[in-house]
Amino acid sequence: MPAQDDLPAFGALIIGDEILSGRRADKHLAKLIELLGERGLALSWARYLGDDPARITRELREAFASGDVVFSFGGIGATPDDHTRQCAAAALGVELQLHPEARVLIEQRQAEMAAEKGEPLDMQHPDNLRRLDMGRFPAGARIIPNPYNRIPGFSVARVHFVPGFPVMAWPMVASVLDTEYAALRGRRAWLERALLVFGSMEATLTPLMEAVQARYPGVAVFSLPSVDHPQHGRHIELGVKGEPAATEAAFAWMRSELEAMGVSARTE
Repeated sequence: MPAQDDLPAFGALIIGDEILSGRRADKHLAKLIELLGERGLALSWARYLGDDPARITRELREAFASGDVVFSFGGIGATPDDHTRQCAAAALGVELQLHPEARVLIEQRQAEMAAEKGEPLDMQHPDNLRRLDMGRFPAGARIIPNPYNRIPGFSVARVHFVPGFPVMAWPMVASVLDTEYAALRGRRAWLERALLVFGSMEATLTPLMEAVQARYPGVAVFSLPSVDHPQHGRHIELGVKGEPAATEAAFAWMRSELEAMGVSARTE
């Protein structure tokens, strides 16, 4: 979905070999769409990436340059298959640095874990030193608080990095939207209207779709054919989307044209 005036586009990068191999099913895309929708916003694009540092770096370089608001999910841990922090720094041409706030938060978490086990806190233990790596972000980064276990994510410009764990990532995304982008809430007035069309072909409907877009600039037309829908059988979902008033007018005109064509259509 394109940006509207000064309203930025929103994008998603979902990172991890486990998604592409099918070992894990992605849940972030649907949730991000939901979180944006609750705030009157919409997702413009999304990309899935494996754990390939060169590709991640290229995609992040493009994200930083785009001006889009981008949420990056996954790969910010400290194991050998986590590359996102390093790739973000490479894309920006800066060094990784231990963020002072992140260090405090991670040490607080380590103290909590030691207390839960009834053990003294040893900050020089190799495990604790490795955990500090999760607070090494590109120079100039801002932290994103993690309400689940204190281990923060980070932001640089409009690109926001959160863990791959939904229980952590989703509240962090919501927090970013409600703080850094609170002024955008409800700014995108957007409406979709559609009909189920039966007994017609897309080629037959294409001139009508072109006419709708010519008559109502800024309104987009969509056509979603289905050949084996369990309830409706073979049909085409024909619709329009855009600014509410223009979309309602386009929908009414499209519906009247379908009736004039003798095409069978009804709302779902």
